[in-house]
This record gives sequence, structure tokens and C-alpha cells, in this order.
Amino acid sequence: SLDFYFFKGLNNILLFIVINMVFLVKFPMFLVHLWLPKAHVEAPISGSMILAGIMLKLGGYGMLRFLKIFSGSLMQLNFIFILISLVGGVIISLICIRQSDMKMLIAYSSVSHMGLILAGIMTMSFWGVWGSLVLMIAHGLCSSGLFCLANLVYERSHSRSIYLNKGLLNIYPSLSMWWFMLCICNMAAPPSLNLLGEIMLINSVIMFSKFLFIFLFLMAFLSAVYSLFLFSYTQHGSLYSGLYSFFPINNREYMLLILHWLPLNILFLNFNFMFIWI
Repeated sequence: SLDFYFFKGLNNILLFIVINMVFLVKFPMFLVHLWLPKAHVEAPISGSMILAGIMLKLGGYGMLRFLKIFSGSLMQLNFIFILISLVGGVIISLICIRQSDMKMLIAYSSVSHMGLILAGIMTMSFWGVWGSLVLMIAHGLCSSGLFCLANLVYERSHSRSIYLNKGLLNIYPSLSMWWFMLCICNMAAPPSLNLLGEIMLINSVIMFSKFLFIFLFLMAFLSAVYSLFLFSYTQHGSLYSGLYSFFPINNREYMLLILHWLPLNILFLNFNFMFIWI
């Protein structure tokens, strides 16, 4: 049976922490996130895209299903998790700015975004749950597309270093357009689905406690900083002299990027379908 509501009578803090810790590690929450950057860096491109696009979101889905059960007195613990997520999101955003590996930067940005999603889920408000669902879909498409772009560059230059992959605008101007469009989606610029999700999550967290706005401001600002850092350092500047031979981007790879970007910027036109799930 899938009826887990017999847990409702159990007001056990240990049970609440143990059941939710499974999803918090998968999410991943700050402090139990250290496996994610290593997993992304060591994984092949297919593994990175599936991990970023689908598997991280399973933790969020589990949280959405199980937190309804613990909606009694244990909800007072949620403020602790919200605080850890938002403070951790700011710290991780600062760590992003000093990364030199493209895949590591995108992986850490995933941790930062998932921290905001976790804070929204933990508020257990309508805006929080709906916003977390929207941002999980948006982030799955955006981060998967960024990992795909990083791999396209890696296959040609054989390096993931931001400092070696400079001046790509001179070699692949069309690929630079995709870098720009996915980077601005990562920083939640309109008209992407990320913007819709972040607006709803910021709304829900401020309704929960207005003192958390400083962390939300820093996370929103720093996400723009590291997204522009990733774009400007890789696309602009002088070309590294060790790079001398490239093969062009083929149509299959362009189609892959289009299929990431198109739903990310079209779905917001009809976001009523999110209500159906809730």
C-alpha cells in the first residue's frame, strides 16, 4: 500500500530527521553536498546530464510527498533546514566564483539552486511547493544544457579549465550564442522558467520569515555574478595559443541544445499545468 499516513500519529523527531535525511543527501542540502561536484566531474557527459536533469529532482519529489505526513508539530524544525539551505546557498555561490573548472562551477551552481528549492519546499506554503516544482523543471533543463555545452568544448580542447578555454567567441560564434542564452537562464533572467520559479520561491520564503530576505538577495545577486563569470571568461579574451585544431559543431549537437533551451523559455507561457500536479 502507498498510504503512508499512519506516520501522522508518530511525533518522533528522530523519525522525521531520518526519513528526510535520505532526500536531503540526494537533493543535496548544504553540508551533505560534497559528493555532487566530484560525481559530476568524474562522470561522463551522459551521467552528468541525467544526474543534473533527473536524479537530483527525485530528492525534491520525495520531500514533497513525505513532508505532508509530518505537518504537525515537527514543522517547527523546518526553520533550521531553511536557514542551513539559504546560508549554504550563499557560501556555495561564493565558492562558484573562484572555480577554474567549468563542470565544477556548474555543479556547485546546482547545489546553490537546490538550496533555494529546499527552502521553498520546507515553508510548505502553496507558493513554496509550486515554485519548487517549477524551478526543479527549469533547473533540470538549464544545468543539463550547460553540462552539454561544457562537454562540447571539452571534446574539442581536451580541457575543462576556464583559463585555457578563452576566446571561444573567435572560434565558435554560434556556440557562444548558446552559452549566453543558457547562462542568462541560469541567472534567472526573463523569459525563462527559472525566473518564474525564483519569484515564487522568494515570495514563499519572505512570507515564512522576512528576516531571510538578505540571504535571498545575496543568492540572486551572486547567481548573476558566477553565470556572467562563466560566460565572459570562456567567450571573451585572447585565444589560448595551444589551441590550434578544432572540428566543427554538428547539427545533432545544435539540436540537443535547442531541445534544452526551447522548453525552458516556452513553458512559462502556459504554466497552468503546474496546478494539475498540486
